[in-house]
Parts: sequence; C-alpha cells; structure tokens
Amino acid sequence: MGMKRAFPMVLAALVAGSALAQSPPSAVSPAFTLGGYVEALYSTNFNDPSNGVTNFRGFDNRVDTFSPSNVVLDANGQTGDVSAKLTLQAGLTPNTYYLGEPALAGAAGAAGSDASLWRNIQQAYVGYRAPFGKGVLFQGGLFLSPIGHENMPVKDNWNWSRSNLFFALPFYHVGLRASRDLSANVSATLGVFNGWNSIVDGNRGKSVSLQLTFKGPRNMSASVLYFGGPERPRGAAEGQPWRHLLDAWAVLDLTPAFSVAVHGDVGFERNAFGSSSWQASALYARARLVPHLWLALRGDVLWEQVPESATGSATPIFFPARRVGSGTATLDFRPDDNLSIRLELRHDRASSEIYFQHEVIGDGSTDSPFVANARTQTTLTLGATAWF
Repeated sequence: MGMKRAFPMVLAALVAGSALAQSPPSAVSPAFTLGGYVEALYSTNFNDPSNGVTNFRGFDNRVDTFSPSNVVLDANGQTGDVSAKLTLQAGLTPNTYYLGEPALAGAAGAAGSDASLWRNIQQAYVGYRAPFGKGVLFQGGLFLSPIGHENMPVKDNWNWSRSNLFFALPFYHVGLRASRDLSANVSATLGVFNGWNSIVDGNRGKSVSLQLTFKGPRNMSASVLYFGGPERPRGAAEGQPWRHLLDAWAVLDLTPAFSVAVHGDVGFERNAFGSSSWQASALYARARLVPHLWLALRGDVLWEQVPESATGSATPIFFPARRVGSGTATLDFRPDDNLSIRLELRHDRASSEIYFQHEVIGDGSTDSPFVANARTQTTLTLGATAWF
C-alpha cells in the first residue's frame, strides 16, 4: 500500500482507538504564559578567513565579532481544549534558520514568498484536543522539526554549537499533526507536512511522518521517527522521487552528574540519476565537574552518497562534500538557574574543501561567490544565554 493511502488509514485508526475509552475530557482552565531567551556570542576561527565566515556551522558563523545570535519571545495560550503557540525571533539565527526556504515568484495579483517574509517567526500553530478517551491533540501550523536530539534554544542543548546532523537535517515543518499517549511512557505522533524547511511548498507533493517517543527510568527518553515525501523542487533534474528518512535518538542519565546520548539517522532517495543516500551519527556525554560547572563532549559524522549517470549527477542533499565530521568540547557555567555561560572548542573536518582560510577568493556576490579553500576549521566560542 502506498504511503499516500496508508497515512489517512493510520490517522483514522488513531482517532478510533482513542474513542473506545469514552471517558470525559478533563477541564482545563484558561491560561497564558510568556517566555523567551537571548543568545549572544563571540567566536574566533583559527583559519583566519579574510571573509570573516565560519562556513557550514549554522548559527555561530561570524568571526571575531560580538553577535546577538537570537532574541526570542515565546507566547503560549490555552482555554479549554483549544491552544495556540507563537514564537518570534530576531538576530543572525533566523537568516540561517530559513536558508532552505523556497523562493517563489509572485504575479500582478499575488505576492511572492521567500525567507525574508517569514524570518521573524520560529513557531506558530494552533491546537485542539478532541474529546475522545484520553484525547487526541490535533495541531496545525509551523513547528520545530522533531528530527534529532538537539533543539533550537541553546539552553536546551549540552553544547553551544549544533552538530552537523542538526544543521543538515530540517529545522522546521508546516502542516498538520495528531498526537496521542499510547501508555504512561509511550506516545505517538502522525503528521502531514509541506516537507523539509518549506513554509510555502516548493513542489506539489506532501510529506508524512510517524514518531514514537518513550520515557523511562533515570530520566531516559528516546525517539524513533520516519519521515518521507518528495523533497526536490519543481523542475529538478532528479525528478520528484520519494525521500525516506529514519531517525532515532536516546538520552540517559547514568548518574545525577553524568549523562550520555546517541543520535543516528539514515535515508535514501531513488532519483533520475540513481540512489542518493546518507548515514549519520552523533555521540554525546555530559558531566558535572563541580557545582554549577559542566563539561559536554560531542562527536558527529555524516556520509552522503551522490549518484552519477551518463546524463550527469544528482545535486547533494546536504554538504558539498561526501563526508563531514566534527569534535566539540564545551564548558557550561551556570551561576543561576536561568543563565548559561559557555566556552567551546570545536574542530570541523570534511573530505573536500568546503571551509575558508586566510585569503578567500570572491566577494560573496552572485557574480563572484566565495571560493572554499580548506578542508578543516577550528573555532573557539564564548557565548551566553539567559531565559525567563
């Protein structure tokens, strides 16, 4: 059975299964909460690139400058079974956040759409908990991607920078999702979305996802997720093949002062040139050295196979290199429950030249783009984030 036919059937089963219990929904009092966070940093790159760019890093990508990376305001409201969330953002991070957003032309009676239209919105969705048994939560709008262990706010991660997996995989999705607790420790979420990093879809297809999340003893949490759909833009030489992604991660507190995490991701896409595929993994460890001071270590690597045929080769899905990896060490000082000050050393290595060092050719314009000239880069970053 095709995925397009299977998804509505699974969604119907989810709703029908929850209706069996027929217990009344719990009353929820109207509530409104307001929160937010600020992230600022100073980073230096030992390659000393003349263009001042730390390439393929995500949100800590400028050299030798104090940067207000992101300023975020988050509002949550709920009345009865209806809820809403709006997260606004400003700073350098939004530009990278919407780096993959399709740019679609407008017309005399229709405005165009590109990243600049959405850059100040990080999340925006509404929800309704249907009164079936324990309840099925339906939500629609713009969501942070559930793929992977890391998150958008630095405060929720062990390191300051995000891994290559986080940067390569989607940041956000737009569409509909339905969630239900299957037991006290297991929940399921089904979704249908425009695709990877697409507020306005770049093709006519839609993507589907199924995620199971688990909670266990010693603060153990884990996730297994499938995400599939056509992700190439309209008119792509690869055609409109279905891209399959399988993602899994787990986090475990071994002791109150030592935690570990693992993240793995594989996928493939059979297109007009052959089969594009990838494998990626990341390992994490975090230890409390003394009160208020933590050390976090991370290693990650991503391999991509790009097919070639007599008619040409496919466009890489992720990086312009077949292999990208990094090693990261982060000291995290938390003098207050709502403040984190971090010092981070990171080394990136790729199988081909995708980074910058010393004198870089080009001026960054469309006619004269910067020319990568290094396979490695090492950075030292001092950052601070506070939240409420």
